[in-house]
Amino acid sequence: MKFSLFVHMERSDPAKPHADLIDELEELVVMAEAAGFETAWIGEHHGMEFTISPNPFINIAYLGARTKRIRLGTGTVIAPFWHPIKLAGEAAMTDVVTGGRLDIGIARGAYSYEYQRLFPGLDAWGAGQRMREIIPAIKGLWEGDFEMSGEFWSFPSTTSSPKPVQKPHPPIWVAARDPNSHDFAVSNGCNVQVTPLASGDDEVSSLMERFNAACAAHPDMARPEIMLLMHTFVAEDAADAEQLTRDLSLFYCQFGAWFQNKKPVRQGILEALSDDEIAAMPQYAPDKIRQNLVIGEAEEVITRLKAYEALGYDQYSIWIDSGLPHERKKKSLQLFIDKVMPAFGHGRPQ
Repeated sequence: MKFSLFVHMERSDPAKPHADLIDELEELVVMAEAAGFETAWIGEHHGMEFTISPNPFINIAYLGARTKRIRLGTGTVIAPFWHPIKLAGEAAMTDVVTGGRLDIGIARGAYSYEYQRLFPGLDAWGAGQRMREIIPAIKGLWEGDFEMSGEFWSFPSTTSSPKPVQKPHPPIWVAARDPNSHDFAVSNGCNVQVTPLASGDDEVSSLMERFNAACAAHPDMARPEIMLLMHTFVAEDAADAEQLTRDLSLFYCQFGAWFQNKKPVRQGILEALSDDEIAAMPQYAPDKIRQNLVIGEAEEVITRLKAYEALGYDQYSIWIDSGLPHERKKKSLQLFIDKVMPAFGHGRPQ
């Protein structure tokens, strides 16, 4: 099982310069590369300091100039916010400037906060339909002289300029949850990204079952790869694990509030949650977070990840966004590198 890092700029303190966040992002990715991580993933989000990445191709191009080996992926671009010609061209240019290291993950998007601002009236179903139309379109544009007459986009014969370095094109990953999304990904030769969020290991198993069912339904297609994305933090000791649990509980309550899109947002920062609002999200209570996320000392983390490897996951991505200070993220990542990766044949035993 390969390891990757899912990482964004994030801040809750308006006094912290964004330039500092870029430096911190680079430091984490360089650490991951030195440790032998397969990929660093950066998604697309708008108007929120909670997750800062208005165009992941910019971040990837920046990181491409500061790394040599690690692959750099969009985890993910939001399909309905892009025109196929623009997406194909920007992705291809990014593949060129990174020397053929781009992976492109595509999703329908999840935040109604973003839909309201970038595509008023769009719902999850309509976003999903656009994702299903844009993936064949960008493949056609990369091949060249592609004409489209679709439900959402139509244009005369067009070629992506430039063309990607990777042939026939960069790996495409689809963010999937429901069985239809898994089926679409497999039938279109795409890899699959899944996340149980904070739903626990039953959901981890269920997501793999949906993927396996899609593969079985398309025996003529080569089995694609599947990546599991989870918040993962390695603690120094039991007290550190408990503190991480409390911090991740608050992070998920904030995530839930962003998702509900009911609280005021000022300068891209969500209004602080009240005790009552936190209590109204018992699914993110510390005991649930401790059980459902991968938080613990190294041996506990290894045991959890060995189970995921046995299920058949090809790549495991550490979701490091957390609201934690940069130094705490670095400490956890270094513990993962030193104490967890050697158990999977990566890195050097300490």
